[in-house]
Amino acid sequence: MGEAIIKLRGANMDIDLATPKDQIIWEQDRCPWNEAENTDEHKCAIKNISICRYFCGIEYLDTVLCSYPHQNPLIKPSQEF
Repeated sequence: MGEAIIKLRGANMDIDLATPKDQIIWEQDRCPWNEAENTDEHKCAIKNISICRYFCGIEYLDTVLCSYPHQNPLIKPSQEF
């Protein structure tokens, strides 16, 4: 074995968890922040626009890590939104 996993910056990806079920063919959970506010306004990571304050990253295989409604433990105080 001995393979290393490296972290590559600058992915510039789109992840919304807000697409209506009739517009996608895969199973997808809804954003808990959107659920709480009954909206589709909040997006996890939209390229060239924003990263959600609760977005904690992606875990293999296509699992969004989210801290909603708690503060993101990965954000340092100097990086707050």
